[in-house]
Amino acid sequence: MAQSFALSRAQRPLSGHAIRQTIAVLVALAIAVVAGRVLQAQVEGDRGIAPVTSSIDIDVGGIEVDVRGDSAEEAREAGWREAQRKGWAKLGGPSLPDSQLESLVSAVVIEQERIGPRRYIATLGVIFDRARAGRYLGGNAQRTQSAPMLLLPVTLSGGSAMVYQQRNPWQRVWAEYQAGSSRINYVRPSGAGGDSLMLTYGQTTRRSRLWWRNILDQFGAADVLVPIARLEYQYPGGPVKGYFTARYGPDSEFLDSFTLTAKNDQDLPQMLAQAVTRFDDIFEAALADGKLRPNPTLNVGGEGADPVLQRLIEIGRAAQAQERAQRAAAAAGETGEGTSPTPTPTPTAAVVSSYVVQFASPDAGTIDATLAAVRATAGVRGAATSSIAIGGTSVMSVSYGGSLSDLAGALRARGFTVTQGSNALAISR
Repeated sequence: MAQSFALSRAQRPLSGHAIRQTIAVLVALAIAVVAGRVLQAQVEGDRGIAPVTSSIDIDVGGIEVDVRGDSAEEAREAGWREAQRKGWAKLGGPSLPDSQLESLVSAVVIEQERIGPRRYIATLGVIFDRARAGRYLGGNAQRTQSAPMLLLPVTLSGGSAMVYQQRNPWQRVWAEYQAGSSRINYVRPSGAGGDSLMLTYGQTTRRSRLWWRNILDQFGAADVLVPIARLEYQYPGGPVKGYFTARYGPDSEFLDSFTLTAKNDQDLPQMLAQAVTRFDDIFEAALADGKLRPNPTLNVGGEGADPVLQRLIEIGRAAQAQERAQRAAAAAGETGEGTSPTPTPTPTAAVVSSYVVQFASPDAGTIDATLAAVRATAGVRGAATSSIAIGGTSVMSVSYGGSLSDLAGALRARGFTVTQGSNALAISR
């Protein structure tokens, strides 16, 4: 006897539409998981090197000594004393006995040393206490510093260009550099997190002031310094030739260049440390010559000023003009002139309002050009981007002394095609 079985709703086969919906959901979940891992991988990794805390003491490095003694310990002590004398001479200090000179030294840094039974060969650094040594050095110990300068150390090697994308020897020597005695106020990012996505070699070739202002504001810097190290390995385990170029500013202006050579990979850190000292000398010389000044085109000025602040400024100017007119009228009355003075009209401050303006932004150049054109429009007090979408639609906030319709007419006079909404405009060319 045939038996019939009724399938429950949960046991019924899925329809074609339900299967497609299920597959679409699974694909979307897979894409979200993969995209999340990719974005996480872009900011993860062993790439951040925190810069050392800069001491205000006076650091003199790269001092070479070759001293003999009755024992290894005596040779080493004699080498350290000779390094202190050489370091003091580099600073231009007066002649002092060794006992007094030792009281000015905070530390001796061993850069490289070889110790024999009766011989000591080393490259040392000597750190002098600024408080104690400053009275002997005079003006050499107290010098004004530059404005905060963002540092982008670029490494060119093997056909690739790298800044903070991963840890590298060039980044490390700059992070370990004691910049307290330098006249340059270095702003050294660690390279961790989002720094590696923002501070790239491509950023050094951008000319857009808007891009540079956004980056410099995040790090509290006024301008940028770009020390470039191009490393060429002659053969595995052989010499490494370094071509170094100093550039600065948003236009990547050339300052100076030099070449150094390391015998092998083991001598590479020493060569790079020597290059950092050379770069600091180049930047200090540029500062002394007046070249290393913050680029004035990076200053925002009053272009993006708050509309409320603009309104207060206008009211203050109007009040000052009214007071001057009243004083002039009072002075004319005291002189006894028979004719009544012509009343001076009180200037009326225009009401400054803030409006939202949308515009197409296929690239950074279009953003800059649109901002410049809007700022040059009659009646516009300021314009600043509030949202940037490269390849899409960006948004700016425009401060205008008039109504929205007046702003639309002024923009049309500048050659824009304007679409007016309730409290916003959309412009295009």
